[in-house]
Amino acid sequence: MTGSWAWDLVIGVAVALAVAWLVLIAALAFLRPRGGLPREALRLLPDVLRLVRRLAADRDLPGGVRVRLALLLAYLAVPIDLVPDFIPVLGYADDVIVVTVVLRSVVRRSGLEAVRRHWPGTDDGFAALCRLTGLG
Repeated sequence: MTGSWAWDLVIGVAVALAVAWLVLIAALAFLRPRGGLPREALRLLPDVLRLVRRLAADRDLPGGVRVRLALLLAYLAVPIDLVPDFIPVLGYADDVIVVTVVLRSVVRRSGLEAVRRHWPGTDDGFAALCRLTGLG
């Protein structure tokens, strides 16, 4: 009887994790950038990484924003993705989607000027970042 209860618990936890992962996939699919923007995001990646690092180090930003940015840097550094690369469309776009969601959150809390102040790239690159994230 005890072994059956343990297996039921393991199966229940596994099903709950699978459902949560599917909900995450659906949310990422809904939030993903449209058109050719993911390719544009790859071009901006070095500047975006510097931007996130600079924003995370800015003591003038709220603590919650800096924590989100630090967690984003940790997520990007870990080689394990939320969505495996073999899943069409979302497999390679999950990092872009996560960065987009976090940057939108940063702008909502800190303003677009904070992001602009720390942007290390060109004005054209900043305009592309705004298109990518739906900012401004």
